[in-house]
Amino acid sequence: MVILDNHVSRPGWCCGNDDGNGFFGDRDFDPDVWVDGLGNMATIFADVPNVVGMSLRNELRGPRQNPEDWYTYMQRGAEAVHAANPRALVIMGGLSYDYDLSFLAARPVGVSFAAEKKLVFEVHWYSFSDARAWETENANEVCGRAARDFARRGGFLLARGFPLFLSEFGADSRGAALRDNRFFPCAAAVAAEHDLDWAYWALQGSYALRQGVAGMDEVFGVLDWSWTRPRNQTVLSRIQALQRPLQGPGYGEALPYTVLFHPLTGLCAVRSAAATPTGAALELGPCNETEAWAYAPPLSTLVLRDAAPGGLPCLRAEGRGQPARLGTEACGDAMSTWRLASDSAMHVAVDTPPGLGGGGGGEDGGSGSLCLDVGTDGRSILTNPCACQREDGTCDPERQWFKLVASTRRVARRPGPTLA
Repeated sequence: MVILDNHVSRPGWCCGNDDGNGFFGDRDFDPDVWVDGLGNMATIFADVPNVVGMSLRNELRGPRQNPEDWYTYMQRGAEAVHAANPRALVIMGGLSYDYDLSFLAARPVGVSFAAEKKLVFEVHWYSFSDARAWETENANEVCGRAARDFARRGGFLLARGFPLFLSEFGADSRGAALRDNRFFPCAAAVAAEHDLDWAYWALQGSYALRQGVAGMDEVFGVLDWSWTRPRNQTVLSRIQALQRPLQGPGYGEALPYTVLFHPLTGLCAVRSAAATPTGAALELGPCNETEAWAYAPPLSTLVLRDAAPGGLPCLRAEGRGQPARLGTEACGDAMSTWRLASDSAMHVAVDTPPGLGGGGGGEDGGSGSLCLDVGTDGRSILTNPCACQREDGTCDPERQWFKLVASTRRVARRPGPTLA
């Protein structure tokens, strides 16, 4: 599928607040010429079936931007595209580099084809959208704030029945940028939670010529400089994990259930084929092999919903550094009652009785709490004291982040060991 995107009026690298291309009426941005151009492009590609939509303008920005002119001209542009190609999706970005659609909360878009459900909204999101917060503040607090801000500036449209397209997000693929290393798991968790469609910046590994520089490297590129192999296989795996829809139209294959998604790796909690002395263990595995978990926030057991007749096994913490296990005994006690701790809502924690190895964070820094964690082998799922929950900006909590997201995909049937 192809989406046509009107990027700039004067050819060149995009974007800057003062580049003359930012908003209607800027030096190189005549709204009447722009509307005519949209209609012409929609006409040219009207009979090309794999062109499914048109994005009206990339990253509106600059000192002239304002919602009133946005409504005036974006509605005109949308009508021009629809008149020329009624089957095309019409995609609208917001203000401030496609970061902000919050003004739509008070006033919806008025187009003649609204009932045809051809209108789509788009947002962009990068670590630099949150300035230096990812580098200097506690990652849980920044992630929680960023997720709430995503809902405020555009995510609310989903609840109103509009498609929302994360049409640009990405991170430095070299793996050494602290802000991107913290940002990407948070953004991936938000994308999984809302089952967003998305486009990643960028595929290309380099440019023949960019801003006067020949052969410039693209450090956000999925491909390396030579375009011959992935720049970073770990980053590629994380991106690929988001390609499989969790819900969405046409995927009502099962009643809704919960998935334990680990955004740092792009994997999910699955039942291990090996058993601990006290029951079945968990490990990270492909998300298409997950089973159906049931959880009722904010405080609940985590049970396998479709388990065998022997009873619904629940997830239990056994202690510090011990594997989290599945069993049917004592479900509902303190060690099997999980809450979503920290501002990120991705620390999955139990409050432990004295002497069972809790410590660290909790609501007040973690005293008496154990969180799901990933073992040093990068695969096994353990419980350890909840880490990095608040205030400390030097601590990285992403290994302990598990996002509980909903899915309606067909449930895998993995053979498992005997449960305790």
